[in-house]
Amino acid sequence: MGPVSLLEEVVLDLERHSAQEGWDSAPRLYALVRSTELRRAEPDLADQLGLPPDADTLAALEQPALPEKAGVEDALAAIAWPDTVEGCALVIERVVLPPEAEDDIPEDEAEAAEYAANHPKREDVRMIVGVLRDGTRHSALRLRRHDTDDEVLAGPDLVPALAEALAGTFEPDEPAPRP
Repeated sequence: MGPVSLLEEVVLDLERHSAQEGWDSAPRLYALVRSTELRRAEPDLADQLGLPPDADTLAALEQPALPEKAGVEDALAAIAWPDTVEGCALVIERVVLPPEAEDDIPEDEAEAAEYAANHPKREDVRMIVGVLRDGTRHSALRLRRHDTDDEVLAGPDLVPALAEALAGTFEPDEPAPRP
């Protein structure tokens, strides 16, 4: 399988796993590592994950919880992956409001959250976005209102801003300018 197929497979696996766990979960970040590399470096972990000895897939390794107080984008900006990590994926839930509601969102963050939570046309959406070092991307979306496996949307560009933020975790940090 090529990299796109492997990424699609791991994103859809994470989507199915998240669906089994239900809604209202905290964001989860995963490092994506080639199963062959994982078996070489951590054979016991590969066995625990049930990776076949000859498999060449992407293994999703859940990372420590993202900081609760910081926004996800801020937390992602602080991440740097080792070279053995081929990609990363994020599972996150958000409330989406219709465009006509945008003008009425309060400035205060707590009030905005309450407004969104109680809006009659709100949509709860679970997004799974995966990116590889080479720029390959794939996403899956599930709406709570259409919570069935056959209504999951999938494609490379469903959540471009989040994919960009994840891709940024693979960019080298700029050295500080010298005085």
